[in-house]
Amino acid sequence: MAHVKTAISIDQALFDAADALAKQLHTSRSQLFAMAMETFIHQRQNQQLLEQIEKAYGDGPDLAEQAYLRRMKRKHRDRIEADEAW
Repeated sequence: MAHVKTAISIDQALFDAADALAKQLHTSRSQLFAMAMETFIHQRQNQQLLEQIEKAYGDGPDLAEQAYLRRMKRKHRDRIEADEAW
């Protein structure tokens, strides 16, 4: 994989914390920032996927689905009551 150099500006406190964590993990700051970006990007992609799923299914069942669910609940209840009669 090709590597690209970049320069970023961050607060001194964040830099110091990152530097300390990199030392604690026995890795370079560059690797630490790469790991952090990978994690952030992965979380963002998951969030976007969740938003798409919620958009597609968030409105709940339509009228036909609601009617089907009511019929299935009645059938289930009737079946349970029939089994209890045994």
